[in-house]
Amino acid sequence: MRFLSITLFLLIALISSCGPFSKLEKSTNWEELYNGANKYYQEGEYNKAIILYDKVLPVIKGSEKAEMAEYNYANCHFKTKRYIEAAGYFNNFYRTYNRSPLAEEALFMHAYSLYLDAPDYNLDQQSSREAVSAIQQFVTRFPASASYERAMEMLKDLEDRFEQKAYSEAEMYYRLKDGLFPGDFYRACIINFQNFAKDYPESKHNEELAYKLVEVAYSYAKNSSFDKKEERLNDAIKFANNFYRKYPNSGFTTEVKKYENQTKEEIETHAKLKKEYADRLAAQSAEVTTQKEN
Repeated sequence: MRFLSITLFLLIALISSCGPFSKLEKSTNWEELYNGANKYYQEGEYNKAIILYDKVLPVIKGSEKAEMAEYNYANCHFKTKRYIEAAGYFNNFYRTYNRSPLAEEALFMHAYSLYLDAPDYNLDQQSSREAVSAIQQFVTRFPASASYERAMEMLKDLEDRFEQKAYSEAEMYYRLKDGLFPGDFYRACIINFQNFAKDYPESKHNEELAYKLVEVAYSYAKNSSFDKKEERLNDAIKFANNFYRKYPNSGFTTEVKKYENQTKEEIETHAKLKKEYADRLAAQSAEVTTQKEN
């Protein structure tokens, strides 16, 4: 039985190796290869089409047949989800045939391929930025395109991913402030929260981060060295005032008010200590002066 199975497998392999595609793949007739590649493309046999286009494209380069073949070749890669390769081939097509009726679609497919390859927000966004650049190129070049609205939706989706990644990083710094070395992360939080508000002024997260900015600024000031405390306490008050101005009806107002009151108490305590320190210095200076006079 095992012998029969092996024999059957070898027989099938032999028949396959002698099939139409195998024979065509070994052909040296470029026109036969070209027609075969187009046939497999039309039938949705994209991997086979790629193999044949690989053989024939160098031969027909510069001819009238090359334009459609190169577009099909790029689309074969797209259909088989090889998005990075597809993006490159569509871009090459657009640069080579920018007057072609297919140029607009090729530039869109270049952007779309990069968009589909873009990762989730929690991963590195370098390829997403490349996709944004490609989409912007498309909408600038073809503002009247039927694909314009679709391109803008893709752009909005990618910008939302950037925003979500930035928010995720802000939250990471906020969590790390409770670790072993909070000082550095307090400062990182403050910078990160402020940058987020500048980069994404319409974000739904700004109200929450503005509240946390007051909290973090208060904690940062409270744990600062004596000579830096006053300035940082005043920053916390400034952040609280900015919060009230921007979000007068916020659900975070009670918490912000709590940190504002605690900050004011710290300012009063710091002012007393500062005065006591100044008085001691003045007394010491007077004592030294008296001793010199005597």
